[in-house]
Amino acid sequence: MAADATTSSLQHRLSAALALIAGLGSLIAVLVFTIDSFWNLLIALIGAAVVVTGGWYVVANRGTRRLVAALVAVLGVVLVVLGLVGAGSGLLQLFGAGVLMVVSIVFAQRATGSHPTSVTAADLATPHPPASKPVLIMNPWSGGGKVDRFNLEQECRDRGIEPVVLTKGDDLVQLAEDAVSRGADVIGMAGGDGSQALVATVAMRHGIPHVVIPAGTRNHLALDLGLDRDDVVGALDAFAGGIPRTVDLATVNGRIFVNNASLGLYADIVSSDAYRDAKLRTALDTLPDLLGPNADSLDLHFVDIDGVTHDTADVVLVSNNPYVLDSLGGVGTRPRMDAGVLGVVSLTLTSATEARRFLALETAGQVDRFPGWEQWTTPHFEVTSDGPVQVGVDGEALTMDSPVVFEVVPAAVTMLIPPQAPGRYPAARAKSWNSPRELWDIALARS
Repeated sequence: MAADATTSSLQHRLSAALALIAGLGSLIAVLVFTIDSFWNLLIALIGAAVVVTGGWYVVANRGTRRLVAALVAVLGVVLVVLGLVGAGSGLLQLFGAGVLMVVSIVFAQRATGSHPTSVTAADLATPHPPASKPVLIMNPWSGGGKVDRFNLEQECRDRGIEPVVLTKGDDLVQLAEDAVSRGADVIGMAGGDGSQALVATVAMRHGIPHVVIPAGTRNHLALDLGLDRDDVVGALDAFAGGIPRTVDLATVNGRIFVNNASLGLYADIVSSDAYRDAKLRTALDTLPDLLGPNADSLDLHFVDIDGVTHDTADVVLVSNNPYVLDSLGGVGTRPRMDAGVLGVVSLTLTSATEARRFLALETAGQVDRFPGWEQWTTPHFEVTSDGPVQVGVDGEALTMDSPVVFEVVPAAVTMLIPPQAPGRYPAARAKSWNSPRELWDIALARS
């Protein structure tokens, strides 16, 4: 296995190097073919650079980015043809430059598009036996009333699943414990991610599988597990032979969470009405106002991966396995949930001007370019403060005493995925990158 991984790494590095060399070669070819005509040389060079770069984006991205990159690459082709023809180049020169461009794009695809995903066919091969005593706990208020809208209680009865509907004042953990004491061998939760964490805690404690029914508002856990969040009723199929996936959980001061916990300004945003209404972008836009000249530094102390002590930060985000983050507002997705580590992000802004600069990069999906942004992984993380700390845990605002201690719980619980679900973590389906510098990093084996 180690030899295979080494070979794969070398192949990616070689492909990235060849992509860069062929791309440079295409520029040199265009330069040679148009050297006697300055304006045609300029047009053709710009076109060649656009074709190669646009092609790299096409093979390494999906969705809207791929479409835009393809349109830009076509524009580049037009410029190359105009420049070469205008300089009197023939079909042979056009063909030669085109071959180098295609070679560069093909090797870019091999360098960036062949990374292993976190789920293989072997992982999905053996379904879990059908539950003999399945129980589903439901929050009827979650997701704007999805439990009633999808008639989940009757759907459960039709499938032989015991439905347990929350009422005002119920203790969710106690309901889950009672279900296990009645013999539940698979327990599920139809509700938001905070509720999923509580029921997953009980499943972990008793060593039984957990089923996620995406009946919440955002359903980030369901997304990262590869479920179709729009197929609420179909998720019930996991009780009758679901695909098992063992995943990590994380704790903050002993409390389990499935997604992330936040401190600092982000924790304040979580507790706001704007966040509850899924208007996080609007909340983030208030950062410049929160960092005015009269703003106090937040009392958060921690040590980063390099051993450097930080006495403040405006945002600290700790996740159960690391997210792929192009922007803070979108939260992102996780390539895997079984790596046995926490993902930690810290953001420090020293002025309203810096906040505006960060938001510009955040909008462009390039938060990692901001100098006050740090991201690393660790199995244990601790934040101290001189007083109580506001913490947003899976979207729920809590107050905790210092120190606030985060730990990962490796291979904590088995989640059952419905057989018809995609079954792959979204961030692992394809590597999406923001600039050609990625090829250079791959060629030099940089992380």
